[in-house]
Amino acid sequence: MKRLILTSSSGYCLMRMDLAEAVIPFTTRLVWGPLPFPDSFATYVAARSEQHGPGSHWSDFVGEFRNNSEARKDLALVDFCEPYKTVELWFDPGPDDQLQLISLLDFFRSHPETVAKLRLLIVDFDLLMMDHEGPAATDVRKVDVTEAKLETGSMSWQAYRAPTPEACFNLLGKDLSALPLLRTALIDLLEELPSSTTGLGATEMRLLELIAAGYRDTNSLFHLRGLRQRRVFKEWEIGSLLEGLAHGPTPAVAGLDDELRTLRRDNYRGRGAAYKRSRLSLTKFGKAVLAHKEDFSHHNRIDRWWGGTHLTNDNLWRWNPGIVAS
Repeated sequence: MKRLILTSSSGYCLMRMDLAEAVIPFTTRLVWGPLPFPDSFATYVAARSEQHGPGSHWSDFVGEFRNNSEARKDLALVDFCEPYKTVELWFDPGPDDQLQLISLLDFFRSHPETVAKLRLLIVDFDLLMMDHEGPAATDVRKVDVTEAKLETGSMSWQAYRAPTPEACFNLLGKDLSALPLLRTALIDLLEELPSSTTGLGATEMRLLELIAAGYRDTNSLFHLRGLRQRRVFKEWEIGSLLEGLAHGPTPAVAGLDDELRTLRRDNYRGRGAAYKRSRLSLTKFGKAVLAHKEDFSHHNRIDRWWGGTHLTNDNLWRWNPGIVAS
């Protein structure tokens, strides 16, 4: 077959579809928390060594290797790619997928021998749906990876890594057509910056809207993606946003189980049970924030990452729509 697929965690379904000899998912979330340092990524894609603990090598999440390719799993990624006729990039429109794509294009740009094998699949639907009677593999368009695609990917990845979001905002004024799904993903990401009036990002504001509309249990907020509408964050990340709304000095949300304040982040069973016990409502302050009459950041601590930007109360880059520093 001589075909290799690189994808995201959304593309796990591709492992079961007999499309390639190996499917390599990149699972590090790039929309949440501080970005990996460049040397961390270099180690991740390098040949396995004593520096690699569990889950820190590119091959650790490959479900199955075919045709004896498992014997080569400790190689550097570019060396593993060498015998394949084509290396396909399957990344859907989701912001994290598009970030994974541009980070790989930036990486491969310095490996022209691998670039010659690259093919980009234009996956304009949620990859998760391919395993649930959604679009089929035949519904995607395959294109060559040109210099324009490499340049657009590298430029965009460096902008996202920058210590302020200004460079990413400036990308919206550039021609990004080489990567047709990127512009919408960037807008989705920029909308997660704190609003100039409420101090909250788009997902946080949507959570307030849904709670105000009567969605009191966390299950609907976490899992009903069509209802939630926002596509940047996954369930456990939304849980952290909800805790920020509920457990600050001036909470916008009431009814989130107090045990979540003390449970370890890796206690998934305990945290899941606490979320299920919660019955949510908006506080008076939360209703004022939802009405754009109060600014959440004036009463609560802000401490989160947006790409390479560390958002704090003293470094609060806001979306207007447009970029405003405060």
